[in-house]
Amino acid sequence: DKPVPVQYVLWLGGVLRGDLCESLTAQRPVRQMLLERFPNTLRLASVAWLFGTAVGVPLGVLSAVKRGTAWDYLGRGFALLGQTLPTFWVGIMAILLFAVRLKDTPVHLPSGTMGEGFAIRNYILPGIALGWLPAAAYMRLTRTSMLEVLDSEFIKLARAKGVAGWKVVWKHAFRNSLLAPITFSALLFVGFITGTVVTETIFSWPGVGRLAAEAVFGNDFPILAGAMLVFVVLYVFVTLLLDVLYAAVDPRIRHG
Repeated sequence: DKPVPVQYVLWLGGVLRGDLCESLTAQRPVRQMLLERFPNTLRLASVAWLFGTAVGVPLGVLSAVKRGTAWDYLGRGFALLGQTLPTFWVGIMAILLFAVRLKDTPVHLPSGTMGEGFAIRNYILPGIALGWLPAAAYMRLTRTSMLEVLDSEFIKLARAKGVAGWKVVWKHAFRNSLLAPITFSALLFVGFITGTVVTETIFSWPGVGRLAAEAVFGNDFPILAGAMLVFVVLYVFVTLLLDVLYAAVDPRIRHG
């Protein structure tokens, strides 16, 4: 019943003490609820991040090295599909195909629960649905960076000196094109954690994203405020970590 500025100051004081208030619907401490859900979201985000990185980066390198060939067109076609198909549609189609149509086949995959422990089969469908779009973005970004580096003079000099093709691609070109993918990679991982609402809702995944979605429908403002605070802190931490990684990847960068 206090004015909004006073409410904010009281809430901020509680945050500094580690108190994020109590949920209006569950009547439980918000901090406890977030700590219970966060590991589930972190595991799903890690699987999706690994899928996006393992598919998008090598495909981007291959597309750049084989520029103008069938491999290049295949990679660009994958990127086009990845950036045009919405996440919710990919998730629903994956459930329809692998959990419904192929139910009695060896490739049947569960669709609606995280399960007990860490069963990789339970992570395949939500991990692919969440990582499909980022994999396409990885591919386009890596391809663009690689093409720019491959046209550089030092790459031409390395080829003229007779350096092996794989060394030119992976030791010289790939390392010098890593800054953009690293930036995208770190922000992408945080984006997975903060943007899993659709995927967690479709696959009934008990994570922070689904908790936030339930809080919206239930007008549970303490949970929303706590979740947003966690997301902001993650973004600030990852941005700081990126500055450190830049210096490790590119020795030309010096921090004063």
